[in-house]
Amino acid sequence: MIRSGSRVAARQLSVLIGKELRQLVRDRVLLVFTVYIFSLHIVITTLGASDDLRRAATVVHDGDQSAMSRDLVQRLRPPYFAVTGEVANAADGARALDEGTARVFLDVPEDFSEKLGRPDQQASVQLLVDTSKVSLGYLASSYASRIVGDVGSEAAAARLARAGIVEAPPRIESRERTWYNFTLDLKASFALQSLIMMMSVACVMLPATAAVREKERGTIEQLLVSPVSPLQIMLSKVVAMVLVTLTGTALAVYGVLEPIFGVPMRGSAPLFFAMVALYASALAGLGLVLATLARSSGQVGLLVILTVLPMLFLSGTNTPIEGMPRPEQWAIQALPLYHFVHIAYGVLFRGEGLASLWPSALAVAGIGTVLFSLGLWRFRKQLT
Repeated sequence: MIRSGSRVAARQLSVLIGKELRQLVRDRVLLVFTVYIFSLHIVITTLGASDDLRRAATVVHDGDQSAMSRDLVQRLRPPYFAVTGEVANAADGARALDEGTARVFLDVPEDFSEKLGRPDQQASVQLLVDTSKVSLGYLASSYASRIVGDVGSEAAAARLARAGIVEAPPRIESRERTWYNFTLDLKASFALQSLIMMMSVACVMLPATAAVREKERGTIEQLLVSPVSPLQIMLSKVVAMVLVTLTGTALAVYGVLEPIFGVPMRGSAPLFFAMVALYASALAGLGLVLATLARSSGQVGLLVILTVLPMLFLSGTNTPIEGMPRPEQWAIQALPLYHFVHIAYGVLFRGEGLASLWPSALAVAGIGTVLFSLGLWRFRKQLT
């Protein structure tokens, strides 16, 4: 009798899962949206996103007009800088920054080469940078400072050579070794970040929308009079949307991330998709909680924005956790996305296995259990 009851329950659950999948396929708008966020959206956002400095528009006032000043100006060349012209005075250069026609203004004084060639003098130039875009302004200032420093070091070495000192001045040699992303390709990281963000939106929105539409169409009453339990109704929506998320993730990984942006799969693919299923189940529980709070699909969208966007910005995908206040770092650990970011980057880029990822996986499973239990409790409460 127990086995027969289990078979009936499993059969009922499979029928409900098939119903959810058929409803998604028939909803053309939602289906197109689901395919879009796992494919074209990743391509568009990744190709258009870059924090690197490229051909920053630079204007120059060369008051010295010497070989040394021209050498300095010539070093501000692509790919980081592009000298777009010279100005007659410093006021014109500052005006170019104010008008937005230049991002960097280099002002070389008249006595630059004279002071640079004398050991008792300190040569200086003025660099003005538009930092309205903070990251690009910081990079422009850092790169330009390094270029100017190289010019000064070379001038000092040449002065020592003329004085008969053939030994090079002491310097520190930096040898860097990059792990996991050897080419420092930002697009690979941006592509994975975009996938995680869209996956999070889908995992919350799809089950929430499916549950609320049962209320809007009046089919929830039909389900309640059928021989199925509230647990089966909610579980079917979670399982169906987890299958959709797995399909979309496979499309994104093997159709977009790997062939177009070179995102590696250094770890185990089955482990990665198992972790995706675990994470999708956890966020589906959050979606069902939101469905018990919303009365329409429009309210679901608002609740998704209210809950998912803060989670995306505070989970470490956009900003480093280490730079946040200590209480906020503790609170963020209650977010499943915080732990899944470690899992996704660990499997894809670092090739980590379950032996090192099990604490994060356990945290996602625990948070998901709490969210699903809360959604089930609220769903039953609404029916009584």
